[in-house]
Amino acid sequence: MEMLDKISKKILMELQSDGRISNVELAARVNLSPAACLERVRKLHESGYIMGYTAQLNPQLLDVSLLVFIEVVLDRTTPEVFDAFKHSVQIIPEVLECHMVAGGFDYLVKARVKDMAAYREFLGKTLLQKGVRETHTYAVMEEVKNTTKLPIK
Repeated sequence: MEMLDKISKKILMELQSDGRISNVELAARVNLSPAACLERVRKLHESGYIMGYTAQLNPQLLDVSLLVFIEVVLDRTTPEVFDAFKHSVQIIPEVLECHMVAGGFDYLVKARVKDMAAYREFLGKTLLQKGVRETHTYAVMEEVKNTTKLPIK
């Protein structure tokens, strides 16, 4: 990928802060004409720097306020078991993120559910049915920092 110049980096920072900003306002903030700014944003999309746009929703208002992190150890560590687990978690709506990690367990799962009772049901009826041997759960007591903004230097 090409190197980003100062203006493109500024565009990315502004879009991370407000993905709904108008092109006219974005152009003013980065000192470009609206046409030049729109072209830069298009190129950032095409080159893969901008992957898409989403809305950040309030989990409390949507009744999924319990955030949990789950260390997952699989029954076996074969390519077939890894693939089966990867495919299964991709369709579980409660799973927000799932990362294969190096270390004492195979995957780290981030999930949101209503409460601890809902978590027990999620764990027993959903997650443990996917070739999982062992889990360790960490319920979040307080979200100290929660951001999707990437550092742009």
